[in-house]
Amino acid sequence: MDLKEFLNLSAGKWFSQRTNYFVGGEADNSKADITIELVNPEDIKAVELCKKHNLDPQLSLGGTIQSWDNSVDWGKPKQVGSATVVLVSNSDDDTKGKLIRPQDSKVCGHYVLGADEALTLTIKTDEMQAEERQWFASDNLRMRTTVVKFHDGRKQTSFYSEIRKAPPANNE
Repeated sequence: MDLKEFLNLSAGKWFSQRTNYFVGGEADNSKADITIELVNPEDIKAVELCKKHNLDPQLSLGGTIQSWDNSVDWGKPKQVGSATVVLVSNSDDDTKGKLIRPQDSKVCGHYVLGADEALTLTIKTDEMQAEERQWFASDNLRMRTTVVKFHDGRKQTSFYSEIRKAPPANNE
């Protein structure tokens, strides 16, 4: 599987369950509805992001807009939001490259699509460093793990299982 196939397979509506653990703290779990939309490499958002970061738009592989709504998780505070990510390949290898987001003033991370077809995203900010690994157990079951290391010494780990929601039946 190449990166474009990986992104295409990620697109859709998902039901997500997360277990979260702060090292030295307690475990927590939550549920959310997630929608992943594709950003095409030629999309004006992707082109402008590349130019903003002095990267060649011709190397853009596109990206995703991921939206979440955890209102399905009864008893938890509602959280709704979205994040846009664009991937820009290295000139000689599209399995590796840079990760850019609209809110960042500099390139915020890197990606690697491994031979095992798992995508690893590494993001660095002034407050933390995060590594997220994503892979598919099947076309409709996606797994993710994250390890976040905060610069103040705290550490957070998470595991996500995401099940694709079937499209609504067409009752015409």
